[in-house]
Amino acid sequence: MADTRMDSGTAELPTPEDTISLGVRLGEQLRAGDVVVLSGPLGAGKTALAKGIAIGMDVDGPVTSPTFVLARVHNARRHEHPAMIHVDIYRLLDDDRADLLAELDSLDLDTDLEDAVVVVEWGEGLAERLSDNHLDITLQRRPDSETRTATWQWNRR
Repeated sequence: MADTRMDSGTAELPTPEDTISLGVRLGEQLRAGDVVVLSGPLGAGKTALAKGIAIGMDVDGPVTSPTFVLARVHNARRHEHPAMIHVDIYRLLDDDRADLLAELDSLDLDTDLEDAVVVVEWGEGLAERLSDNHLDITLQRRPDSETRTATWQWNRR
């Protein structure tokens, strides 16, 4: 079977609804074992994109930023679909004493990949180590505008 994923691309996202819509399209293509790494500054739309991914994957919500709990599991509504594990490691970035790789490893996410997709906000440089298949998505917000630009690229080893 051919892989029909959106391998790479760029999209202009004038509204939060457009960001969610892109997430839906990407989420519909995700499979258990995939890791999605969301990068971009505060306010770039990472959580909105994660909401769209959850809709596309048809998992339980609501999807909110897991900043203070580090990770949330959103179970699949249909038995044959993967769960989504939404991780945000932003709060660890300001802690000079934090061993980010050890913190990520303590979540045991690689074990969960058999039945889940892991979506990580602020995980660039770390989360990619969880899976051979990872989707890197960078979101940027234009100065003095609500428009965001999303750039994505699948990396397969």
